[in-house]
Amino acid sequence: MNSTPYYLFSYNQFENRIALIRKALGNIPICYSIKANPFLIKELPSELEHVEVCSPGELTICEKNNIPHEKILYSGVMKEEADITRAINYGVDILTAESERHIEIEQTVAKKLNKNVKVLLRLTSGNQFGMSDSSIYSVIKNKEKFSNVEIIGLHYYSGTQKKFQQIEKDLEHIGSFLKTLKEELDYSAKMIEYGPGLGVNYFNPPYEESEKEELLRLAAILKPFSEKYPLALEFGRFVAAPCGMYVTGVKDIKTNNDVNFVILDGGIHHLKYYGQTMSMQVPPIYYLSKEKGIEPDNLENAIRTPEMKKDYCLCGSLCTVADVLVRRVGLPNLSIGDCLVFDRCGAYSVTEGTVLFLSRQMPKIYYINSNGAIVVLRDFIDSDCFNT
Repeated sequence: MNSTPYYLFSYNQFENRIALIRKALGNIPICYSIKANPFLIKELPSELEHVEVCSPGELTICEKNNIPHEKILYSGVMKEEADITRAINYGVDILTAESERHIEIEQTVAKKLNKNVKVLLRLTSGNQFGMSDSSIYSVIKNKEKFSNVEIIGLHYYSGTQKKFQQIEKDLEHIGSFLKTLKEELDYSAKMIEYGPGLGVNYFNPPYEESEKEELLRLAAILKPFSEKYPLALEFGRFVAAPCGMYVTGVKDIKTNNDVNFVILDGGIHHLKYYGQTMSMQVPPIYYLSKEKGIEPDNLENAIRTPEMKKDYCLCGSLCTVADVLVRRVGLPNLSIGDCLVFDRCGAYSVTEGTVLFLSRQMPKIYYINSNGAIVVLRDFIDSDCFNT
């Protein structure tokens, strides 16, 4: 029976990450976007104001995890009447509108259900998401048409792993538009939901120290804006990335043309680091000897700074030359049955991987809960049924 590959996600890491952000940014409300890793919402840190869902499936995940309706912000570029009806019936705290059609449907449904709903209008950053300045201006100018909708503010997100110059440009654009709305329409927002897309350090230790510095730089940029407007922040990748590990077993070792290849039972269908172009960068990798045991409760025995005895090229189990996790990394002399632990992969890997390619098994998922107990959230799943 297989023991690997598997993910291990941690509530304590989740809680610590929220606390780190709170310490740096003060009392600015925090929203976690569950698309980064839905498995983390098994338990929610008390300092987290909202979770953002972007699809009916993500709302179902919240229902199954008993997430309180007042914690949910329902976003997403594609919403139909059935989706909005379900969200309002569920009692989600806030809906977003990404088009004039969205807010019209939200008004129609809310009126039909005899309910009032709070809505954020998403301001576009120049792509398919959100509405133009002129569309939002028109909606607010004619807000009396939406008697069951309270337009509480704006939602804005322009991408991930952003530079601080882009964040400053974002805030300047939002502030300028809010000033126009106030001067010309006497509209004042009650909430500005902003996703800064703060960069995660995947390849250059020390990881957390550099990210603490990034948070302090972010705080300095946000402070003037937050003193003028009711700012709330949405994080996904920055929260989730350090909250997960991926463990994969060594299944074969061979030397071809002077390159030492390691074949693992995982691969690029399970593991994805943003910015790992051509597998040239090296993420944090730990070594776990088979003699120490390879189950999740033995991960404390993984060697964090292994002695570099040999260079290896780490490859996965897929039949494609693209399945290379790291082109070259120094590790101890590996044996079949040993494991490699990839850290800081708590964001997106578990959901972005092309898990159906080659009909390989989907990894097992473990979770360390708030009591420190390791529980299974999902066992191995044979994927051939999806391809048959």
